[in-house]
Amino acid sequence: MIHPTAMIHPQAKVGANVRIGAYTVIDAAVELGADCVVGPHVYLTGGTKIGSGNQFHAGCVIGDAPQDLKYRNEPTRLEIGDHNVFREHVTVHRSNKLAEATVIGSHNLLMAGAHVAHNCVVGSHAVFANGATLGGHVTVQDRAFLSGYCLVHQFCRVGTLAIMQGGSAISQDLPPFTVARGDNGICGLNTIGLRRAGFSAADRLELKRLYKYLFRSGQNLRDAVAGAQGTFTGSGAKVMLTFIAAAKRGVCADTGSQSLEES
Repeated sequence: MIHPTAMIHPQAKVGANVRIGAYTVIDAAVELGADCVVGPHVYLTGGTKIGSGNQFHAGCVIGDAPQDLKYRNEPTRLEIGDHNVFREHVTVHRSNKLAEATVIGSHNLLMAGAHVAHNCVVGSHAVFANGATLGGHVTVQDRAFLSGYCLVHQFCRVGTLAIMQGGSAISQDLPPFTVARGDNGICGLNTIGLRRAGFSAADRLELKRLYKYLFRSGQNLRDAVAGAQGTFTGSGAKVMLTFIAAAKRGVCADTGSQSLEES
Protein backbone atom coordinates (compact mmCIF):
# COMPACT_ATOMS: atom_id res chain seq x y z
CA MET A 1 0.00 0.00 0.00
CA ILE A 2 2.07 2.89 -1.36
CA HIS A 3 0.40 6.20 -2.15
CA PRO A 4 0.93 7.23 -5.78
CA THR A 5 2.42 10.58 -4.75
CA ALA A 6 5.18 8.97 -2.65
CA MET A 7 8.68 9.15 -4.17
CA ILE A 8 10.77 6.04 -3.49
CA HIS A 9 14.22 5.76 -5.02
CA PRO A 10 14.64 2.58 -7.10
CA GLN A 11 17.66 1.57 -4.99
CA ALA A 12 15.82 1.87 -1.66
CA LYS A 13 15.00 -1.44 -0.01
CA VAL A 14 11.39 -1.66 1.17
CA GLY A 15 10.17 -4.71 3.08
CA ALA A 16 6.93 -6.61 2.83
CA ASN A 17 3.55 -5.24 3.97
CA VAL A 18 4.84 -1.66 4.26
CA ARG A 19 2.34 1.22 4.07
CA ILE A 20 3.63 4.55 2.76
CA GLY A 21 1.57 7.73 2.81
CA ALA A 22 1.16 10.68 0.49
CA TYR A 23 4.16 12.83 -0.50
CA THR A 24 6.64 10.77 1.48
CA VAL A 25 10.23 10.64 0.12
CA ILE A 26 12.54 7.66 0.63
CA ASP A 27 16.13 8.05 -0.62
CA ALA A 28 18.45 5.49 -2.21
CA ALA A 29 20.43 4.24 0.80
CA VAL A 30 17.41 3.61 3.03
CA GLU A 31 16.43 0.09 4.14
CA LEU A 32 12.87 -0.08 5.49
CA GLY A 33 11.87 -3.28 7.25
CA ALA A 34 8.65 -5.24 6.96
CA ASP A 35 5.32 -4.08 8.38
CA CYS A 36 6.38 -0.45 8.84
CA VAL A 37 3.81 2.32 8.54
CA VAL A 38 5.10 5.58 7.08
CA GLY A 39 2.69 8.50 7.23
CA PRO A 40 2.35 11.46 4.86
CA HIS A 41 5.13 13.98 4.25
CA VAL A 42 7.81 11.82 5.89
CA TYR A 43 11.43 12.03 4.71
CA LEU A 44 13.66 8.96 5.12
CA THR A 45 17.19 9.64 3.95
CA GLY A 46 20.89 8.91 4.49
CA GLY A 47 22.38 5.53 5.22
CA THR A 48 19.37 4.60 7.34
CA LYS A 49 18.55 1.00 8.24
CA ILE A 50 15.14 0.52 9.83
CA GLY A 51 13.82 -2.68 11.38
CA SER A 52 10.30 -4.06 11.27
CA GLY A 53 7.03 -2.75 12.65
CA ASN A 54 8.05 0.89 13.06
CA GLN A 55 5.59 3.76 12.72
CA PHE A 56 6.48 7.20 11.35
CA HIS A 57 3.79 9.85 11.71
CA ALA A 58 3.35 12.95 9.55
CA GLY A 59 6.34 15.20 9.01
CA CYS A 60 9.12 13.03 10.47
CA VAL A 61 12.62 13.59 9.10
CA ILE A 62 14.75 10.51 9.76
CA GLY A 63 18.42 10.08 8.81
CA ASP A 64 19.20 13.59 7.63
CA ALA A 65 22.72 15.04 7.91
CA PRO A 66 24.07 15.90 11.37
CA GLN A 67 23.99 19.52 12.52
CA ASP A 68 27.73 19.53 12.99
CA LEU A 69 30.09 22.02 11.31
CA LYS A 70 32.80 19.35 11.15
CA TYR A 71 30.65 17.06 9.01
CA ARG A 72 31.89 16.71 5.42
CA ASN A 73 29.04 14.88 3.67
CA GLU A 74 30.34 11.38 4.40
CA PRO A 75 27.84 8.51 3.93
CA THR A 76 27.26 8.04 7.66
CA ARG A 77 24.65 5.82 9.26
CA LEU A 78 21.50 5.63 11.36
CA GLU A 79 20.31 2.27 12.70
CA ILE A 80 16.78 1.79 14.10
CA GLY A 81 15.43 -1.39 15.68
CA ASP A 82 11.88 -2.74 15.72
CA HIS A 83 8.45 -1.52 16.83
CA ASN A 84 9.32 2.09 17.55
CA VAL A 85 6.80 4.92 17.24
CA PHE A 86 7.95 8.28 15.87
CA ARG A 87 5.18 10.82 16.27
CA GLU A 88 4.66 14.03 14.30
CA HIS A 89 7.75 16.00 13.24
CA VAL A 90 10.29 13.87 15.11
CA THR A 91 13.84 14.39 13.79
CA VAL A 92 16.66 11.84 14.07
CA HIS A 93 20.06 12.59 12.52
CA ARG A 94 22.65 10.16 11.25
CA SER A 95 26.17 10.13 12.72
CA ASN A 96 28.91 12.62 11.93
CA LYS A 97 31.65 10.08 11.13
CA LEU A 98 31.92 6.74 9.39
CA ALA A 99 33.24 4.84 12.41
CA GLU A 100 30.04 5.32 14.42
CA ALA A 101 26.30 5.23 13.86
CA THR A 102 23.38 6.93 15.50
CA VAL A 103 21.48 4.03 17.08
CA ILE A 104 17.91 3.67 18.34
CA GLY A 105 16.85 0.35 19.84
CA SER A 106 13.37 -1.16 19.89
CA HIS A 107 9.96 -0.42 21.42
CA ASN A 108 10.66 3.28 21.99
CA LEU A 109 8.08 6.07 21.83
CA LEU A 110 9.25 9.45 20.57
CA MET A 111 6.42 11.95 20.86
CA ALA A 112 5.80 15.00 18.67
CA GLY A 113 8.78 17.25 18.05
CA ALA A 114 11.38 15.13 19.85
CA HIS A 115 14.94 15.32 18.49
CA VAL A 116 17.79 12.80 18.54
CA ALA A 117 21.09 14.31 17.39
CA HIS A 118 24.06 12.68 15.67
CA ASN A 119 25.94 9.77 17.28
CA CYS A 120 23.36 9.27 20.02
CA VAL A 121 22.67 5.78 21.31
CA VAL A 122 19.16 5.17 22.62
CA GLY A 123 18.29 1.82 24.20
CA SER A 124 14.88 0.16 24.22
CA HIS A 125 11.51 0.87 25.86
CA ALA A 126 12.42 4.53 26.38
CA VAL A 127 9.89 7.37 26.16
CA PHE A 128 10.62 10.88 24.88
CA ALA A 129 7.70 13.25 25.47
CA ASN A 130 6.95 16.23 23.23
CA GLY A 131 9.96 18.40 22.47
CA ALA A 132 12.53 16.31 24.36
CA THR A 133 15.94 17.01 22.82
CA LEU A 134 19.27 15.18 22.85
CA GLY A 135 22.56 16.82 21.91
CA GLY A 136 25.17 14.85 20.00
CA HIS A 137 26.82 11.71 21.40
CA VAL A 138 24.23 11.27 24.18
CA THR A 139 23.49 7.80 25.57
CA VAL A 140 19.99 7.03 26.86
CA GLN A 141 19.68 3.63 28.50
CA ASP A 142 16.68 1.28 28.55
CA ARG A 143 13.34 2.41 30.02
CA ALA A 144 14.41 6.00 30.59
CA PHE A 145 11.62 8.61 30.45
CA LEU A 146 12.25 12.16 29.24
CA SER A 147 9.26 14.39 29.94
CA GLY A 148 8.18 17.34 27.82
CA TYR A 149 10.86 19.76 26.60
CA CYS A 150 13.70 18.16 28.52
CA LEU A 151 17.23 18.98 27.34
CA VAL A 152 20.25 16.68 27.44
CA HIS A 153 23.65 18.23 26.68
CA GLN A 154 26.06 16.53 24.29
CA PHE A 155 28.08 13.55 25.59
CA CYS A 156 25.82 13.08 28.64
CA ARG A 157 24.36 9.76 29.75
CA VAL A 158 20.86 9.05 31.04
CA GLY A 159 20.74 5.89 33.13
CA THR A 160 18.26 3.05 32.92
CA LEU A 161 14.82 3.76 34.44
CA ALA A 162 15.79 7.38 35.11
CA ILE A 163 13.05 9.96 34.63
CA MET A 164 13.39 13.65 33.82
CA GLN A 165 10.67 15.98 35.05
CA GLY A 166 9.18 18.34 32.47
CA GLY A 167 11.49 21.14 31.38
CA SER A 168 14.52 19.81 33.23
CA ALA A 169 17.97 20.08 31.68
CA ILE A 170 21.20 18.19 32.32
CA SER A 171 24.81 18.77 31.33
CA GLN A 172 26.01 15.99 33.66
CA ASP A 173 25.17 12.30 33.82
CA LEU A 174 21.79 11.29 35.26
CA PRO A 175 22.21 8.12 37.36
CA PRO A 176 19.98 5.09 36.84
CA PHE A 177 16.65 4.96 38.71
CA THR A 178 16.76 8.65 39.72
CA VAL A 179 14.42 11.60 39.06
CA ALA A 180 15.87 14.72 37.42
CA ARG A 181 14.55 18.12 38.50
CA GLY A 182 15.56 21.57 37.25
CA ASP A 183 19.14 22.02 36.04
CA ASN A 184 21.49 19.13 36.91
CA GLY A 185 19.41 18.25 39.96
CA ILE A 186 17.98 14.95 41.20
CA CYS A 187 15.30 14.58 43.85
CA GLY A 188 15.00 10.90 44.73
CA LEU A 189 14.26 7.57 43.11
CA ASN A 190 11.82 6.63 40.37
CA THR A 191 10.14 4.15 42.70
CA ILE A 192 7.02 3.83 40.54
CA GLY A 193 9.19 2.90 37.57
CA LEU A 194 11.14 0.43 39.70
CA ARG A 195 7.91 -1.28 40.80
CA ARG A 196 6.66 -1.51 37.23
CA ALA A 197 10.00 -2.99 36.16
CA GLY A 198 9.65 -5.78 38.75
CA PHE A 199 12.13 -4.63 41.39
CA SER A 200 11.24 -6.24 44.72
CA ALA A 201 10.55 -4.30 47.91
CA ALA A 202 13.99 -5.37 49.20
CA ASP A 203 15.70 -4.15 46.03
CA ARG A 204 13.91 -0.80 46.22
CA LEU A 205 14.81 -0.41 49.88
CA GLU A 206 18.48 -1.06 49.15
CA LEU A 207 18.45 1.48 46.33
CA LYS A 208 16.82 4.04 48.63
CA ARG A 209 19.52 3.47 51.24
CA LEU A 210 22.21 3.69 48.56
CA TYR A 211 20.77 6.93 47.21
CA LYS A 212 20.89 8.52 50.65
CA TYR A 213 24.43 7.26 51.23
CA LEU A 214 25.69 8.61 47.90
CA PHE A 215 23.82 11.89 47.62
CA ARG A 216 22.68 12.95 51.10
CA SER A 217 25.49 11.91 53.42
CA GLY A 218 27.67 14.96 52.74
CA GLN A 219 30.54 12.83 51.43
CA ASN A 220 32.54 13.44 48.30
CA LEU A 221 30.76 11.36 45.66
CA ARG A 222 33.84 9.47 44.53
CA ASP A 223 34.63 8.52 48.13
CA ALA A 224 31.01 7.54 48.71
CA VAL A 225 31.04 5.23 45.68
CA ALA A 226 34.22 3.56 46.94
CA GLY A 227 32.71 3.15 50.40
CA ALA A 228 29.48 1.68 49.05
CA GLN A 229 31.10 -1.05 46.99
CA GLY A 230 31.21 -3.72 49.68
CA THR A 231 28.00 -2.75 51.46
CA PHE A 232 25.45 -2.47 48.66
CA THR A 233 25.59 -5.67 46.64
CA GLY A 234 22.17 -6.04 44.97
CA SER A 235 21.90 -6.02 41.19
CA GLY A 236 20.29 -2.57 41.08
CA ALA A 237 22.91 -1.12 43.41
CA LYS A 238 25.68 -2.52 41.22
CA VAL A 239 24.11 -0.90 38.15
CA MET A 240 24.02 2.50 39.85
CA LEU A 241 27.55 2.26 41.27
CA THR A 242 29.04 1.10 37.96
CA PHE A 243 27.30 3.93 36.11
CA ILE A 244 28.52 6.62 38.52
CA ALA A 245 32.07 5.27 38.60
CA ALA A 246 32.23 5.59 34.79
CA ALA A 247 31.03 9.21 34.70
CA LYS A 248 33.30 11.63 32.83
CA ARG A 249 31.15 14.79 32.92
CA GLY A 250 30.19 14.66 36.58
CA VAL A 251 26.90 13.46 38.05
CA CYS A 252 23.71 15.35 38.78
CA ALA A 253 23.45 16.38 42.44
CA ASP A 254 20.61 15.95 44.92
CA THR A 255 18.43 19.03 45.33
CA GLY A 256 17.79 18.36 49.00
CA SER A 257 14.05 17.74 48.76
CA GLN A 258 12.25 14.44 48.57
CA SER A 259 10.48 13.32 45.42
CA LEU A 260 6.87 12.17 45.51
CA GLU A 261 8.02 8.99 43.77
CA GLU A 262 10.32 8.19 46.68
CA SER A 263 7.55 7.78 49.27
